[in-house]
Parts: sequence; structure tokens; C-alpha cells
Amino acid sequence: MTESAANTHAEGIGSAAEPTRRDFIFIATSATAAVGVAAVAWPLIDQMNPAADTLALASTEIGLDAIELGQESTVLWRGKPVFIRHRTPEEIALAKRDDSLSASMRDPALDADRIRQANGDAGKEEWLVLQASCTHLGCVPTFAAGDYGGWFCPCHGSHYDTAGRIRRGPAPLNLLLAPYVFLSDTVIKIG
Repeated sequence: MTESAANTHAEGIGSAAEPTRRDFIFIATSATAAVGVAAVAWPLIDQMNPAADTLALASTEIGLDAIELGQESTVLWRGKPVFIRHRTPEEIALAKRDDSLSASMRDPALDADRIRQANGDAGKEEWLVLQASCTHLGCVPTFAAGDYGGWFCPCHGSHYDTAGRIRRGPAPLNLLLAPYVFLSDTVIKIG
């Protein structure tokens, strides 16, 4: 009898046996564990999404009427400052002169190329929209304090020209252009 029980048990291993109570308990426990892991993981994953107030700031429209020729306005975009500079013809000429003289620049870029890259329209070169963070350590530079007629970062001594290009100091890159488009002649959308 012992031999026949062993044979029956051995035959059941290789054949298509009916599910047992143990199989059901194993599947039910695995499914419950999977649902539990998902219930714990979802809030952790969901908290990595941007907050609603951040998404609302993903783009902003700015009216340019109030910015006089030769003046600058600082606005917030995504919680960070952005310079909107209404450049004078002299500032544009100075930037173009440096282009034609092939002035030494750490991060070479032509003024017209930077304007075209930012807004796709070289005809609106009087408007320069820059992210207002020094590319060295993120300080906010001030205008008309540098040696090149542009911005100066007082924290570490980076000098930028009238096109926001780094000319002297520890900053490795030009001031970054903010992504913007003209919605009309007097309104831009940043972002």
C-alpha cells in the first residue's frame, strides 16, 4: 500500500494535476501582496510629479508696452527671475561690433544667432530675454555694472556683454536664453 501511494504521488507531479487549496492560497496571497505594494508605491511615485502651481507657471505672457527703450524688467517664470531687456541701438551695435571683431569669448555665440535661437525672428533684435542666473553659481547679475556694458555678477566677478555673453570671470557659459515667442508686437509668451 505504501508503494501504491508513492506511485500515485509520483504520477501526480508530472501530470496536469487539479489545483489544490495550497495553490489557491499562494495565488491569493501573491495578488494581495501585489495590490499592497502598488498601494504603497503609488503615493511615492505620484509625489514626484510637479505641483499644480508649478504647472501653472510653465508659461507666462508678458506685455512689453511698459518696458521703455534702454530699460529692463525682471519677471518670474517657473519661480526663477528672467530679464527682459529692451536694448538700445547702441547696445545692439556694441554686440554686433564684438561679433565682427571676433572678440575673445569663453562661450562664443553671435548676437543675431542668440536672438534667432530664442525667438526665431532676427527682426526683433531689440528684445533680449535671458534667464537671470549667473552660469557660475546661480547668482542674479546686475545690469550696467560690468566692463562690457552688460551684466555683472557681484558675487564672483563674472562680466557679461550686452548680448548676455560671458566675457570675463569664472562663469563658464553665456546667460541662458529663456524660451519665448512673440504673440504680437507687444506681448511675448515665455515657456
